[in-house]
Amino acid sequence: MAATRNSSYDDPFYQPAEQFFPANSKIGLTFDDITLATLYSEILPRDTQLDTMLAENLHLNIPAISADMDTVTESRMAIAMALNGGLGLIHYNMPEREQLSEVSRVKNNIHGLIQEPACVSPEQFIGDVLKIIEERKFAFGTFPVVDEKGKLIGLLSGHVVKPRYAKKKVSEALTPRAQVHTINQKELSKDPIARADKFFTEHIGIHKLIVVDDKDHLRGLFTMSDVERIAQERLAQFKPARDSHFRLICGAAVSATRNAFGELDKKRILEHVGALVERGVDTIAVSTAHGHTKGVGDTVKVLRDAFPKLPLIAGNVTSAAGVEFLADCGADAIKVGQGPGSICTTRMVAGVGIPQMTALYVCSRAAAKKKVSILADGGITKSGDIVKALTLSQAVICGGIFAGCNEAPGEVVEISGKLYKQYRGMGSFAAMKAGSAARYGHEKNPAQKVAPEGVEALKEACGSVDRVLAQLIGGIQSGMGYLGAKNLEQLRDKARYIRVSPAGMREAAPHDVVELKTGS
Repeated sequence: MAATRNSSYDDPFYQPAEQFFPANSKIGLTFDDITLATLYSEILPRDTQLDTMLAENLHLNIPAISADMDTVTESRMAIAMALNGGLGLIHYNMPEREQLSEVSRVKNNIHGLIQEPACVSPEQFIGDVLKIIEERKFAFGTFPVVDEKGKLIGLLSGHVVKPRYAKKKVSEALTPRAQVHTINQKELSKDPIARADKFFTEHIGIHKLIVVDDKDHLRGLFTMSDVERIAQERLAQFKPARDSHFRLICGAAVSATRNAFGELDKKRILEHVGALVERGVDTIAVSTAHGHTKGVGDTVKVLRDAFPKLPLIAGNVTSAAGVEFLADCGADAIKVGQGPGSICTTRMVAGVGIPQMTALYVCSRAAAKKKVSILADGGITKSGDIVKALTLSQAVICGGIFAGCNEAPGEVVEISGKLYKQYRGMGSFAAMKAGSAARYGHEKNPAQKVAPEGVEALKEACGSVDRVLAQLIGGIQSGMGYLGAKNLEQLRDKARYIRVSPAGMREAAPHDVVELKTGS
């Protein structure tokens, strides 16, 4: 059994965070400056658990978040992240109405109970229904039929929604109420998907189940394809991240918006966030480059007072004082990172910013006392960086890793036979001109001179988010296996660190060989 215990010979070299970082307090350390020491393990990588709790009402099945950047996260990316168990933060470098639509696209992606299904009235013509399908780009043709008070009258089947019947009224073509299968909303248990799955198993050939109340008003709709999808998900190791209504979770970023007088525009912020909440958003991120400011603090306070149970993310900071400030204002999770991103030039332009591992350590100590989460935001280029970051944080926020994915916004361009996608910092001139200037404390005025804190670049196209996340998750699990950590809490408890020399950094990568195939 002696081999399973730590040896006293190791202690001077491999130190826990509480000893290691204070001993190196006079130098800023980032990912490649350190490495983790292995420990005795009985844990296989495949048996590790990656779920993490960021707030009371915000639970992820993998500790990965896609950054709120206009070349990283819109609805397609957010959907892909949630389906893999993570979270996407939809950026705010777009009109407010468009951001609402992006959130709706995520929340209305395949889910179990469609709470507000598209309906038609009995007085409409089939031709009208065909126009609605075309205009709203519906991928289905079956609709509940309700009267002006929302009472169920019947079901219009997709089999009759055809141009040949365009001049017929819905009332002539519908399946009458008596023949429509329904379930009272009172019969839905704590697991409505299981109840709907049981119904479809018992009723061969029925693909729709309508939910009604005691007065026969429409209250929702189950489709067999959605239910089957969710039932299959439950067999996966890393399940999609869903809310209490089985919809994919989604976050949205907002800024500390100011009016023409330079004052915080509380009314506009509350109206927009209220609309996002109505669309079902699961978390709001008050996102700026410098989060330890009055504007960000006041915005968090306003949102906390208006939405007591809404999980709030705020940032960015790199100090314990910044964490304490935002936590006291009401933030549940705090973004840590100023200048570590591959397209960020804040440290060169402004001369400020702390190397990421040192910043994470300092912030994590304050976060533990305040009982809030911290999110490692920026600088991550490989799965090993994520493992190191997770020894001090509850999740990581990545931009560059996902910017080359199919689901990221932007067109694919071909250069010398290789495919690339645009990637730019939110502090780049182009991004600020498009609307993100407030994030960096500037005005949205093309005539005004500003100091860009980011660059525009290209990322090599890397395929789907599923593929990228599979590689990242595999790396995280391997790291946890080396430390004998079954879950992320154990990873934080067990981690021991040591500094790495430049020669040690070179030794860590492939060397002295002719590489035939890259590790990625």
